[in-house]
Amino acid sequence: MKTVVITGSARGLGFEMAKVFRKNNINVIISDLNLEKLEIAKKELENIESNSKVEICVCDVTKSSDIINLINFTKDKFNNIDIWINNAGVNQPEKPIWELSEKEIDLVFDVDLKGTVIGSKLIMEEMIKQKNGAIYNIEGYGSNDAKMLGLSIYGTSKRAITYFTEALAKESEEKNTKVLVGKLSPGIMITDFITNALGDKEKINLSEKTKKIYNILGDYPDVVANFLVNRILKNTKNDAKIEWLTTKKAAWRFMAAGFNKRDFFK
Repeated sequence: MKTVVITGSARGLGFEMAKVFRKNNINVIISDLNLEKLEIAKKELENIESNSKVEICVCDVTKSSDIINLINFTKDKFNNIDIWINNAGVNQPEKPIWELSEKEIDLVFDVDLKGTVIGSKLIMEEMIKQKNGAIYNIEGYGSNDAKMLGLSIYGTSKRAITYFTEALAKESEEKNTKVLVGKLSPGIMITDFITNALGDKEKINLSEKTKKIYNILGDYPDVVANFLVNRILKNTKNDAKIEWLTTKKAAWRFMAAGFNKRDFFK
C-alpha cells in the first residue's frame, strides 16, 4: 500500500487532498503546526471508509529538524514514502511591498519558498535511497507572472517555486534518480487562506476588485483536490504540471462572468 505525506494539511487544499488519497486506499500522513487541529482532521479522515491508515505529525516547515522528523516518523510507520506534497504556505497582508515589514516578508519566504526548497531537498535524499517516489510542489498566484496589489511577495515566492521545481525535475532526470518531480497548479481556492495572512496572525480585508476576481476564478478546495489527486495517481511523467485553472478555463470564466454570477463572500 502506498503512502503520501502532505505538509500544511490540517485544513484547506492539503486536507481535501488527504481525503481523496484516503478514498483511494493510500496511507496518509497529515502535518501542520497545530496538534489540536491535526487531531480533529484525523478523526474526520478516519470516518472515510478505506483500507488505509491515517497518522499525524506536527511539523514547522521552516525548521529542517522538523522536516527530518516528519520523514523519520513516516518511515517508522509505513517504511516507504511514495508521494510527498509540499503544500504548507502562508498568505501575505494585502499591502504594497513598501508597507510590509521585513519580518512579514521573511515569514512568507521562509514558509512558502524555503520550506518547499528544504522539504524537497530532504525528501529527495530519502527517495534516492528508496530508488522511487514522487515530489509535488504547489504553484500559486504569481507562478505565471500575474501581478496584483497585495500579492507581490507571495507571488514572488510562487514564481520562484515554479523555477525551482522545474530545475529539480531536470536534475532528477539527468542524475537518473528514479524520482518524479512535478507541479500542482490549483488556481484560486475559496478557503480562509485568502482572508488570513501570515498563518492566521492577521485578517485580510479584501478589496472589492480582489473579491470580483476571486468570484470569477475561485473554486472550493474539494473540487480542486479531487482533480489534482486523481491525476497524481495516474502520472508517470517527470516534470509534469497538473493544472486545474488553465489559461483557457480562466479566459472562458471571464467571458461568462456577465451571466454566470457567483458570490463567495455573501
